[in-house]
Amino acid sequence: MQEMDQRDRELLNALQGEIPLVSTPYAFLGQTLDMSEKEVIKRTERLKRDGFVKQLAALFDPRALGYRSCLVAARVAPARIEEAAAAINAHPGVTQNYRRNNDLNLWFTLFVSPMSKIGLEKTIDILGRESDSEVVRALPTLKLYKSTSADGETTTEAQHSEYTPLTPAEIDCIRLLQCDLPLAPRPFEVLARTSAVAADDLLATARTLRKRGQIRRFTAAVASRKAGFVASAMGVWVVPPNAADEFGARLAKHRAVSHCFLRPVYDDWPYNLYTTVHARSVDECESVIQDLAIDSGLSQKQALFPTKEYKKVRATFFSPEEEEWEESHDVERAVAAG
Repeated sequence: MQEMDQRDRELLNALQGEIPLVSTPYAFLGQTLDMSEKEVIKRTERLKRDGFVKQLAALFDPRALGYRSCLVAARVAPARIEEAAAAINAHPGVTQNYRRNNDLNLWFTLFVSPMSKIGLEKTIDILGRESDSEVVRALPTLKLYKSTSADGETTTEAQHSEYTPLTPAEIDCIRLLQCDLPLAPRPFEVLARTSAVAADDLLATARTLRKRGQIRRFTAAVASRKAGFVASAMGVWVVPPNAADEFGARLAKHRAVSHCFLRPVYDDWPYNLYTTVHARSVDECESVIQDLAIDSGLSQKQALFPTKEYKKVRATFFSPEEEEWEESHDVERAVAAG
């Protein structure tokens, strides 16, 4: 691995900022950085090879695309948790799945397309049955106070764009725009060659989606810059409903908190405020959560740690695999109903 020099850092910052939606984006970036197009492509190729850059692609606002998502907590018999995790992971819309140190021991995040015939709630029911879960608790976001991506971009509730229904042509373009942008002088033309979409139409649609807010940015997904931050914990808190906004805003201000959400409660699960913290060790995560408790005056809490990762992938929108999963389960439901 070659160490980054100052020119690499300047390029990485530019790629992380926003890749221009023009036919020759690398030449455009080169002009702003006093680099040739060839140098931009060569350096970006090395940054990807060395793991600093994961992907160059559109960063979408799932809600603005019409997607529904949900955090789900399930209780599974410990002896069969591996099989349960595999059954849940089979759904293409599951992006994260972890075993955690709690009676609710399997936690996963699910995204469901606006084109879904089954819907979010019934999909959760199906996954609960297929995983043979004893208890399933849907924990959708009621309010977002803070969400920070790996590259440091922070989103709040007010920054979400409104849902605008998509045309079939726009969906075809979204399927392309979430792919890794080729390192070629005219990368959108290379992307378009894999489909029936014309390169000019692909770029025009990308600009439209960006203007609507359905694309937040066209950018580089980068490895986390917080070297040594290898541990994470989900702090769950019991907060009076009429004071949720006050405590949510207060906890979200802490720099170690990357995510803060309000979620529903159940008779057997009274926790309604969720914070994700990152630190250098499990002990340090616990210390951060304890500091948050002292600062906020909240006493009813738990620290949930991932003890095994079963799945962690970037969300893929309008994938044929999700349609195939739904078709197979629609057939199963029809047979069961018959």
